[in-house]
Amino acid sequence: MPKNTASLPPSAGEPNSAGALRPGVRPREVWAWAMYDFANSGYTTVVITAIFSAYFVGVVAGKSAWATFAWTAALSLSYLFNLLSAPLLGAWADAHRGKKKLLALSTAGCVLGTAGLALSGPGDVALAIVFIVISNFCFATGENLIAAFLPELADEDNLGKVSGWGWSLGYVGGLVSLGACLAWVTWAEARGDTAAQFVPVCMLITALLFALSSAPTFLFLRERSTLKPLAEGRAWRRLRATLQHARQYRDMRRFMLCIVFYQAGIQAVIALAAIYAEQAMGFSTTESIMLIFLVNITAALGAFGFGYWQDRLGYVRAIALTLAGWIAMIVLAWAATTPPLFWVAANIAGLCLGASQSAGRALVGYLAPAERHAEFFGLWGLAVKFSSILGPLTYGVVTWATDGNHRLAILATGTYFVVGLLVLSGVDAARGRRAALANGAASD
Repeated sequence: MPKNTASLPPSAGEPNSAGALRPGVRPREVWAWAMYDFANSGYTTVVITAIFSAYFVGVVAGKSAWATFAWTAALSLSYLFNLLSAPLLGAWADAHRGKKKLLALSTAGCVLGTAGLALSGPGDVALAIVFIVISNFCFATGENLIAAFLPELADEDNLGKVSGWGWSLGYVGGLVSLGACLAWVTWAEARGDTAAQFVPVCMLITALLFALSSAPTFLFLRERSTLKPLAEGRAWRRLRATLQHARQYRDMRRFMLCIVFYQAGIQAVIALAAIYAEQAMGFSTTESIMLIFLVNITAALGAFGFGYWQDRLGYVRAIALTLAGWIAMIVLAWAATTPPLFWVAANIAGLCLGASQSAGRALVGYLAPAERHAEFFGLWGLAVKFSSILGPLTYGVVTWATDGNHRLAILATGTYFVVGLLVLSGVDAARGRRAALANGAASD
């Protein structure tokens, strides 16, 4: 959705020594920004991907035929709320220098919502859905807001590098949360506890680590946007003007469409990886956690390493390369009937996940006009959240319609990567940057 101090350039003790940051931005501030990726990744890794998703299907919903569809529908509802609110919140945050304020509120909501999931046991479907909608909506809102700080911190020629720092540290954060939960699950299973007993504690662990790890963000990250108070309803007008003048941002518009498709595939994989591992491959809870743990390692390597390469390679070519990797992963996962081939597919997914997420965020920052970063990252959030409805819901509908055929479901969602690659071929990053520079001030 960063970097620790070890990820900084060798001379990071001196501000901007590597030329990657904007004037006045100190490495400590970038680390504080990156720590939010570290903090919130625990939520997606533990709740959405590795533990609670499979727990919801297998325990809360009792492996009912509609269980996977119910899970994807709950996620889709939360993303629908975010889809409707993200651009407006972004416009308000830009005008009122309110990114940190809204980020604090969304963080509190996600932490409390995650803790609330600990109340969900066998049969508590409605309660689990309420807390997953609240927590995931707040997570998605915070993800948009923290991304909007990127163009304020990184030099425009190093957006990919700094974004890669963020994503890589984020996967480390996911590893920390997942590792803590794995230790608890291993101990609990050894003494004979069931999932209904140890999963709720995992939710509390995740909520606590999120709260603690996000503290540096609120202590050290500065709000740099210019205060521009808006009259009542002006946020709507700003958004409407952006949409009306979309033809001036031709490449941003096309890339947003590309995001909808390829992120649909990515979000399906994120939301359903553990469910697929357990239902299609027969993995146990511990095996699923180990799988996601290793995938987070490869994702961190992909985000960090690719972050340095993509600025030279070009954002469009970088994303195209990762989409080709995603297509190969889908084919391997569909064909896998034994664990070894599935593990290979999962680690290809990890490398592509870190690289594609980092490159996508960097390209949005590159194409966004000055003084509208939060607004355009709100539009980015709108595209991602629409895809988060489209991809997982497609998977859920296919499993429901085919009486639980997860292999056909993963193959169906894989077509989104193919379409995304085709749409991406028409994006010209240099032309899009010129449009942002030329029209950014005029569209205010």
